[in-house]
Amino acid sequence: MVSDIRFTTTKESNMPLTRVSLKQGKSPAYRKAILGSLYLAMRETFAVPEGDRFMTVSEHDEDGFVYGADYLGIQRSEDLVIIQITVSNTRPVEQKQQLYRRIVERLTASPGLRAEDIFINLVEVLPENWSFGLGEAQYVK
Repeated sequence: MVSDIRFTTTKESNMPLTRVSLKQGKSPAYRKAILGSLYLAMRETFAVPEGDRFMTVSEHDEDGFVYGADYLGIQRSEDLVIIQITVSNTRPVEQKQQLYRRIVERLTASPGLRAEDIFINLVEVLPENWSFGLGEAQYVK
């Protein structure tokens, strides 16, 4: 369960870009559940505002999805989901750890993934590295 730790964030720290990679063959409902659970976990731990959804799912065939099935002693299955979230580098380590835990809680509940099959990579960038359109860097003051 999410702890009562609360973190403050600025407008610049809210925006995540989320990419999900998995083996092809899952249903649209399964993919939608993954994205929905990720979005809720980010809202709960990273103060992502409602409607701030920039998410993609990429499905790969057998040759295009290679992973260490037992890297670091974690036994992964064919249901591995690789999640990469790009955010501004404004959050403390504790908040990132809370995000990882909440993602696992949410994805094991819906769509029913095993915790061992949830691989998360958080990529942090400077706020000036975002352009939301119009050829402008909206976070540059």
